[in-house]
Amino acid sequence: MFQPVKKAFGEYMGRYYAGIAPTTKSLNEFIARGLPKCVVWAPSRMVDVVEDMLAAWQREDVDNTPTNPVDMPIIIIAVAEDYVPSGRDYTRQISEEVFFTFPDDAKERMFKLQAIAGDIRAQVVFAAHDEPTAKSLASQFLLFIDSAPNRRFDAQYTFAGFVDMWPVQIESTDAPAMAIKTDAKNLTVLAVDLTLKVSTPLFKAPAENEPNDGKGTPGDPLDPFGYPVVDQVDFDAKKINKQTTVT
Repeated sequence: MFQPVKKAFGEYMGRYYAGIAPTTKSLNEFIARGLPKCVVWAPSRMVDVVEDMLAAWQREDVDNTPTNPVDMPIIIIAVAEDYVPSGRDYTRQISEEVFFTFPDDAKERMFKLQAIAGDIRAQVVFAAHDEPTAKSLASQFLLFIDSAPNRRFDAQYTFAGFVDMWPVQIESTDAPAMAIKTDAKNLTVLAVDLTLKVSTPLFKAPAENEPNDGKGTPGDPLDPFGYPVVDQVDFDAKKINKQTTVT
């Protein structure tokens, strides 16, 4: 359900990576290395396993060559396992089902929608052999998220063959880059904690045993039936002409 948020956050980090300025010698190599070898995902637990993650990165055979000293700098990102509903002072959830249609749906089907509003904790860790490089990466990231267009991004959800974009907002852009102590020598690790304010839709179509409008394709989740709706009311005849058996 929250995988689109994780995917969107990865793309968001790609946009940050594309704008990094090479302020140190190490960053010249970092930029030339390419995004897949510079920004990696970690398990949900982060700071307490950063050395394990760096060791795993060193073992990763990304170039089909014998193991060499780990490429540095490196950015490791993670999304926490826990989940907290967003406060009512910030937004509200759509907890009761509401009917809706997609404006571009030629079949004019009626579906149901609920919307979850939650806080998801994310962490971005910058690791480098030298302090100036780690600080440069962290400070440029905080500059990136402080830009008004970068304070939010969209997660993509697909239902009934339609793509729907839902917002993800960064709660605060003034998060510090905290130093993380490790036993490794000549290693600077800085961590930035973020809270992502997420709106997540729950789209619903009739189950197989429920009344429907007959406008979908049986057994095809990409082309579901809609809920039955009143088609026409004939007041003179004092009856309802209906598309289905619903009155």
